[in-house]
Amino acid sequence: MLDKKKFYINGEWVDPVNQNNYEVINPSTEEVCAIISLGSSADTDFAVKYAKKAFETWKESSKEERIRLLEKLLEIYNSRWDEMTNAISTELGCPKDWCSANQTSSGASHIEDFIKRLKEFNFEPGFDKGSVNHIVYEPIGVCGLITPWNWPINQIALKVVPALATGCTMVLKPSEIAPLSAMLFAEMIHDAKFPAGVFNLVNGDGPGVGTDLSGHPDVDMVSFTGSTRAGKLITKNAADTIKRVCLELGGKGGNIVFADAYPDAVRDGIRNVMSNSGQSCDAPTRMLVEKSIYKRAVEEAADEANKIKVDLASKAGEHIGPVISKTQYDKIQSLIKSGIEEGATLVAGGPEKPEDFKKGYFIKPTVFTDVNNDMRIAKEEIFGPVLSIIPFENEEEAIKITNDTEYGLGNYLQTEDKEKAKRVSKKLRSGIVYVNHKPADSGTPFGGYRQSGNGREGGTWGLHEYLEVKTITEWKN
Repeated sequence: MLDKKKFYINGEWVDPVNQNNYEVINPSTEEVCAIISLGSSADTDFAVKYAKKAFETWKESSKEERIRLLEKLLEIYNSRWDEMTNAISTELGCPKDWCSANQTSSGASHIEDFIKRLKEFNFEPGFDKGSVNHIVYEPIGVCGLITPWNWPINQIALKVVPALATGCTMVLKPSEIAPLSAMLFAEMIHDAKFPAGVFNLVNGDGPGVGTDLSGHPDVDMVSFTGSTRAGKLITKNAADTIKRVCLELGGKGGNIVFADAYPDAVRDGIRNVMSNSGQSCDAPTRMLVEKSIYKRAVEEAADEANKIKVDLASKAGEHIGPVISKTQYDKIQSLIKSGIEEGATLVAGGPEKPEDFKKGYFIKPTVFTDVNNDMRIAKEEIFGPVLSIIPFENEEEAIKITNDTEYGLGNYLQTEDKEKAKRVSKKLRSGIVYVNHKPADSGTPFGGYRQSGNGREGGTWGLHEYLEVKTITEWKN
């Protein structure tokens, strides 16, 4: 069991003002894998104080200096790849092979891309040719960064790295149930020799450190990834200080499968939903299938779901692991039972744990058919390996059903008709549309419409989230 009770503040690992021990649970075994301490308002104030002090000099650092430090950070990250994989696999229950190829790799990819974008970025672009007005981009200040447990290092990199790149300072609060990857990342920041106070880490929960950061008068911006419920609370708490709030929240993605979809579209959709044990905010958890291929699609979906193995995160191979916690397990089981009670047809998986797993928060890959968009399983974000299949008659109905949600993060579209793909994509109300399961390129913007949040992460758009823009008149060279 790891002792991880210290916080990283002002370039040092320090004891909490008041120790408040919290057990981090390995979801594969239900055993305690680490002890952290939950921070208090005093710890938050301490971290913010040093971040504010460091901002006075860090904001004046050159782009070249920031690039040098980020390149060193990337070098260190790559050298400790296996450590990061083991940390995420332990805290999240993510199978180590998949974790290395997807979770750990995402951190490196984001660091690398932000270095590229920073090299290209013009902080003083000027204005119209011949104008003596001048445009300047400046760092917004002290940032409160609150990250989730489901893609821990991915979201840390998407927030911390652009903040560093633009000259901001920060206090990071990772999820208290998956803090180990964040603390390892703090070690990397330290070893890269970023100036003291630029990056700070305080562990804590949402009602504690999360609330303190979002309402703190010396925090200029808060970036949060997590549930829509928590995002609303953060927005309200930040209102009194009029700080910038960037939110990446929940989703309930639709995956429209037309009759002219490529042959493996349904099976790929199943694998997409079930990866990371269904714990991705942009997972396509509603599969809309054109009626002419509905029967075949249901058979393929059930067959593919039944092929997916469930096993311990520590084992090598292609399988899914448990969900993160007992709380999540119970919520998912409740939603599965509600699907049965509301009359959906269960064709794969179902309630209770898979056979041979008395311990661990394991859930069977589950598929419901004959679902309508008014059922709980179609409306609520389940955040587990559960798929709902909904039939549709035509293109217009498919678009209507897909957009009939409070969310708008990621939607999916399967067709070999290029013009149809373009036409339908433009009508879907979401921040991203994945056509034929093609992933987005590194550096493209990620974020949602409506109650999936505001702002964008990744690439140049991600840099802009941490910048203020200033106009200066009578700027003469």
